[in-house]
Amino acid sequence: MALQIYNTQTKKKEDFQTVEPGKVKMYVCGPTVYDFLHIGNYRGAIFYNFVRNWLEKRGYEVTYVYNYTDVDDKIINRANEEGVTSQEISEKYIKEFEKDYELLQLRPHTHNPKVSDNMDNIINFVKGLVEKEKAYVVDGDVYFDVKAFPDYGMLSCKNVDDMQSGHRIDVDTRKKNPADFALWKSAKEGEVSWDSPWGEGRPGWHIECSAMSRSILGDSLDIHGGGLDLVFPHHENEIAQSEGLTGKKYVRYWMHNNMLEFGNQKMSKSLGNVRTGRSFLEQFDGEILKYMMLQAHYRSTIDFSDAQVALAVKGLARIYSSLAHAQSLIAAEGLALVPVPEKFQSVLSDADTGIEEAFDDDFNTAEALGKIFEVVRAYNNIARKPGKVKPDQKAVAEVFFHWLRNQGSIMAMFQQDPAGYLESLDMRLLAEKGIKPEDVESLLIERAKAREAKDYQKSDEIRDKLMDMGISIQDSATGTAWEVTK
Repeated sequence: MALQIYNTQTKKKEDFQTVEPGKVKMYVCGPTVYDFLHIGNYRGAIFYNFVRNWLEKRGYEVTYVYNYTDVDDKIINRANEEGVTSQEISEKYIKEFEKDYELLQLRPHTHNPKVSDNMDNIINFVKGLVEKEKAYVVDGDVYFDVKAFPDYGMLSCKNVDDMQSGHRIDVDTRKKNPADFALWKSAKEGEVSWDSPWGEGRPGWHIECSAMSRSILGDSLDIHGGGLDLVFPHHENEIAQSEGLTGKKYVRYWMHNNMLEFGNQKMSKSLGNVRTGRSFLEQFDGEILKYMMLQAHYRSTIDFSDAQVALAVKGLARIYSSLAHAQSLIAAEGLALVPVPEKFQSVLSDADTGIEEAFDDDFNTAEALGKIFEVVRAYNNIARKPGKVKPDQKAVAEVFFHWLRNQGSIMAMFQQDPAGYLESLDMRLLAEKGIKPEDVESLLIERAKAREAKDYQKSDEIRDKLMDMGISIQDSATGTAWEVTK
C-alpha cells in the first residue's frame, strides 16, 4: 500500500511522492514565543514528530524544520509590560518550550530557525516581491498585492472579491485591496526594528515562514504542517508570496491538525478554559499528553475533559500493566527455551500489517492504537495466568515486550520503565483519593496473614474493603500485586 496523505489544498487523500526521490523536506509552523504554550500547541509538536518518525521508518531521509517566531506584536507587548527587551522574552520562552519538549521525550528537529536570525533573508524576499510588482510600498510599509496573484485563495477556497475588512484582515485605507497583507511594517515607538530599503521596521508575520523555509529547504517543500487555524490567512499568504516570488509550486502536501475542545467547548481566553502544556505536564505527565493527542485521528477534534483524561490513564495503565507483567516473566529463570506459539506470532503479524496500513492511510494513529490493544488482549489471554510460569508464557512475554516497545517508539510512547510508570500513576491517583500508600500496604499484610491462617472470611473482607477504596488486587504464584482501579 502506498503512503497516502490528505492534502488540505485538494481536499482529498493523495499518494505521497517527494520532490527529490528518497528525501522529504518538511516544514511545520512552530510557536510564537511570548508565554508558556497553551496545550493545543502541543498537538502539532507531538503529531508531526510521529509523522517524521514514520517517514524515516519507511526509508525516507527527512529534513524537519520547526521555527520559532521571536518577532511579533505579542512579544513586543509582553516586553513593554515587563520592561525588558523582546529578545529576553523570546529567549526565555524558547527555553521553557524546550523543557516541555524534553519532558515529552520527542526527538530534536533538524533545524529550529528564528525570525531574528533571518532578517537578511526576509528583506531580500520582500525586495524580490517588490521588484516583481507583486508588492507595493506605502509610507515605509510594504504590502502584498493579492490581485497580482491570480491563484490567491487556492488553499482556503476564499474569493478575494468576496472578502471584506474584518476578522484577521487589517483595516487600512492605504491598501489597494482589504485582503492585501503586510510584508514589512514601518517602525513604531517602543518596538524592535531593523534597517531596510523602506526604512526602519520589522517583518509581517506571514513572510517570516516563507523566508525561513526557503533559506533551508529551497523553493519547494514536500510537506507543510500546522494547526487548522493557520489555513487562512497565514498559509494562504505563504503560498501567495512564495509562489509569487519563485513561480514554482511552494508545497506539495498541506497537512493541518484539528483543534482541542474542553467539554465540547473550543479553548479560548474569553471562556477562561485556556490551559498551558506546562500545567498539564506538572499535574499528569508527557505519556498521558501524547496518548491523548494520538488516540484520535489528527484531523478530528479532541475533547480534553476530565473524563477523557481518565480514559487515557486507563488505556495507558492497561498497556503498561502488560509490559510490567511481561518484564517479570522475562526475568523468570530455569525455564527451557521454546518457540513462540504460532497463534501469538500470527496475532503479531496481523497487527504489524494493520498498523502499517493505518499509518500509511493518512497517519491514522487511532486505528494503530486499536491494533496495539488487540495484541495486549491476546498477550493477557495467553500469558497472564495464575500458577507457575511456563516456558511458552516466557517466550510470548519476550517477543511481546520488544514488539510493543518497537511499535511504541514510532509514536514516542511506551518507553518508560513499566513498573515505575505504573507506580507513578498509582501514587497520583491515591493522592487524588486522599489515601496513603502505607495504609494499602498495611491492609495487604493483614490479608496475607489471614490467608496464611486460612481465615478466608477475613481475607475476603479485607479484599472487599480494598475494592471499596478503589484498589484492585491480583494474587499469583509470586505474591499479591495491587493497583488503583483505573
